[in-house]
Amino acid sequence: MRLIFLTGVVMLAFAGNSILNRLAVGSGDISAMGFAQIRLVAGVVMLLGLCHWRRQSLSQSPRMSLFGGGALALYMIGFSLAYRNLDAGLGALILFGVVQITMFGWGALRGAVVAPAQALGALLAFGGLAYVLWPTGTVQVPLSGAAFMAAAGLGWAIYSLLGRQVKSPLAATTQNFIWASVMLLPLTWWLAEPLAISVTGAGLAIVSGAVTSGLGYALWYRVLPQLQPAVAATVQLSVPVIAILVGAIGLGESLSVQLLIGTLAVLGGIALVITRAPRPAG
Repeated sequence: MRLIFLTGVVMLAFAGNSILNRLAVGSGDISAMGFAQIRLVAGVVMLLGLCHWRRQSLSQSPRMSLFGGGALALYMIGFSLAYRNLDAGLGALILFGVVQITMFGWGALRGAVVAPAQALGALLAFGGLAYVLWPTGTVQVPLSGAAFMAAAGLGWAIYSLLGRQVKSPLAATTQNFIWASVMLLPLTWWLAEPLAISVTGAGLAIVSGAVTSGLGYALWYRVLPQLQPAVAATVQLSVPVIAILVGAIGLGESLSVQLLIGTLAVLGGIALVITRAPRPAG
């Protein structure tokens, strides 16, 4: 039950990131790359403070730090650039579709057994998400936006898979954020986006970086070693649905039948993946 609770908290943090990003970037209070950079720096400050408070050294191999930071930077860069010309719902489907394929595929290559009911559950959850997010009207898929979002999905999948190997979640997350910040800064300068950053936009980015990203990602690295790759991949499909539900409730909007049906499908699929996981031998 503790693992389920902590995983649920992580999914809420991920959904919070989505909501904060939408509030800040969608309103024009800050540019996408500016939000990503402030988010990373705020995460670094929060995580370094926690490491100092807990007297924890930043012990992680340079190779793991470089890979983790690179994967995190790839995710944030791809995510930020994709939404310049990509529908939000379609972008989420591409992102989580790539995450699913990569994490399921890596698990299969490493010998992880996926029960037929788990595969069915993953398909049901992704189908429910597609039912909720699929754009209305004529669907246009800009090649550049889709490519950037696919890269973001690959980056996040690698970042999550690396988390299964870490021994100190807090130290590893801190190192990853530091490296990702260093990698992201030159790109921010090169893109030369307008530096129109309002106090509101900066504040939302700081909250996203310090709380829902910094603390959320550290907790994600804590629970990942205890999750089968198939489970870790599928539970993340709940994030867009949670974000939509929280956004609808916060804005006082009515919940559509489509959203309710899709949510039930996503939750039902996740439940199948979790409850039908093969038991360890012995």
